[in-house]
Amino acid sequence: MASEKNTAVISVLGKDRTGIIAGVSKLLCDNNININDISQTILDDIFTMIMLVDLKDLIIEESDIKEQLDKLGEELGVTIAIQHTELFDRMHRI
Repeated sequence: MASEKNTAVISVLGKDRTGIIAGVSKLLCDNNININDISQTILDDIFTMIMLVDLKDLIIEESDIKEQLDKLGEELGVTIAIQHTELFDRMHRI
């Protein structure tokens, strides 16, 4: 990985259903991505989750993780996005 900072933010948003956390967590575990922090809530029936993950031991290309998360999101009926924390910080500066 070229980045000095090997952390990313993963966001998940969609209609609540069983298996969202399990599915995302399994995909991350299968690719050696550690979850450093997690916040999850349900507003009415809308599921929201933000994760801070460690990519330092990632075993595949980052672009492949994005593709896998996109595919999983389709299967679960949610939107899943991943951004390096450096990019996330730059985009959300005031």
